[in-house]
Amino acid sequence: MKSQLRFLYDFFALFYPNLCLACDANLPPNQESLCLPCQYHLPKTNYHLLQENPFSERFWGRLPLQSAAAFYKFNKGGRTQHLIHRLKYENKQAIGIRLGQLYGSKLRESPFFAGIDLIIPVPLHPKRLRERGYNQSELFARGLAESMDIPTISNGLQRQLHTTTQTHKSRLERVRNVAEAFMVNSKKMLEGKHILLVDDVVTTGATLEACGNKLLEVAGTRLSLATIAIADY
Repeated sequence: MKSQLRFLYDFFALFYPNLCLACDANLPPNQESLCLPCQYHLPKTNYHLLQENPFSERFWGRLPLQSAAAFYKFNKGGRTQHLIHRLKYENKQAIGIRLGQLYGSKLRESPFFAGIDLIIPVPLHPKRLRERGYNQSELFARGLAESMDIPTISNGLQRQLHTTTQTHKSRLERVRNVAEAFMVNSKKMLEGKHILLVDDVVTTGATLEACGNKLLEVAGTRLSLATIAIADY
């Protein structure tokens, strides 16, 4: 029976190969999205093990945070950049969910991320959402929610302004670009909650700061942050 199943797997793999989304190596049966070498070699930060870390320090004097962490370091030309590029621009939605599952299992074990009530992704503007067809941060949030057993509210925030790209802007330009871009939906649902706000990459933190400030305007909210990666700026 096992030999027959193996034959079927090998046959279908000829036409529908199961490839690692980071390096395109063939994956064995029952392994999802990332090969074991990539899972091992991707540059993990381990920030979830520290109350104060380079991620949380980036928001000193900007946002009152409970905790903040990123799964990987973002190095130009590295595997993390390749993964996130495929997630955002090549319709590889499974990457976002799988990375959320993997990181959620770590955050669940961290005392610094205990007591999270809700997970909210940074939203895309409706125009950008129509163009891409999905929100990469929402996919990451779904994976986190699955592993952490915490509900996610995909429309907790709304992007009301279609801002220009942040890629080549300075920190001050990024802050100004997104300062009034977001609004909170269903404030009653968020009152008194400890919210985990998530995005794909943090660089200057301008987008997370703008979203976080809006969430903290809701009575009794507390805020933590998590991203797939953190980049230097």
